[in-house]
Parts: sequence; C-alpha cells; structure tokens
Amino acid sequence: MPTSIDSALSETRSFPVPAHFADQANMDAETFARLTRQATENPESFWGDLARQHLDWDVPFQRVLEVDQAPFYRWFGDGQLNVAYNCVDRHLQGATRHKAALIWEGEDGSVRTVTYAQLHREISLFANALKHQGVQKGDRVAIYMPMVPEAIVAMLACARIGAIHTVVFGGFSAEALKDRL
Repeated sequence: MPTSIDSALSETRSFPVPAHFADQANMDAETFARLTRQATENPESFWGDLARQHLDWDVPFQRVLEVDQAPFYRWFGDGQLNVAYNCVDRHLQGATRHKAALIWEGEDGSVRTVTYAQLHREISLFANALKHQGVQKGDRVAIYMPMVPEAIVAMLACARIGAIHTVVFGGFSAEALKDRL
C-alpha cells in the first residue's frame, strides 16, 4: 500500500489498444500526435481555430485566452454563443434532425432514443414553461431530478433562455438539497 500520493502518481505500465478496436477509431496515432503537438506549442491558436470551425457564435470572439486576471483565466471571454443552439438546433437541418441526439438506458435496462428534432421540441416546451413561470436571463434555477433525459432537457432549456442552472441529483434528502443550494 502506498504511503504517499506521490508514489501512486508514477505509472509506467502501457496498455496497447487491440488492432480490431484501433481500426474503427476516428483518428490515427500520427494525427493524434500532430494535434497534441499543435495544442501544446500554441494552445490559443489551436483552440481558437477549433472554436471557429466547430461552434456557431452569436458574437465572434476576438481573444481566445485572457490571462491578465490569473489564476482566473477566461477562454473566449468577449465572444457569445448559445449552448442549446450549438448542441441541438444546428443539427435540425436535413437528415440529421432524425438522428439520435441522446440515447438513455435506465437501471432496468430500458432504452430511450431521442432524436435532435424530438429533443428540440422538448427543450422549447420546457424553456417556454420556464418563461411562463417568470424565469428570465440571468435567473438561477436548481434542477433536482434523477438521471433521466428530462434532466438534459431542463439544462438545455435553461441555457436556451440564459438562466443559470445548477444540477442536484434527485436522490438527495431535503437536508442535503438545502446544503447544496
């Protein structure tokens, strides 16, 4: 048994990936090494390029990383985007709208598949229900639910309208919930 945490941090074993598994990977080892090198050598350029290529921005960022308030770093601080739009809405064009956005498996083995179109509808309904209850941009919402697809709907609905949310697992007691809130 290690006597200090330092001894647990030195790991030298290697676990090779089976060839049949590597063959179905989305990236080969050379590409991974090249991307790792780029991210290490110039992280601002690397992450800035990825953010421009793969996210839709309402207000494009000008600065990738703000370090002037270290250790409180800000990534893309002058940019603005909507997480719900980037996660769901932009997938509504064409055949992608009918592809699985979420696959959930319950403890009893039941499986639910939710398409992007279905997820968008549920998020829109929940966001409108929140607004009907008076929730506005900047308001705080606590989501107290078990791990079910509706919890994702609630989080993305909050993001859609700009409400700040916190998630508390639905299995906590009233006292534990009070402490977390």
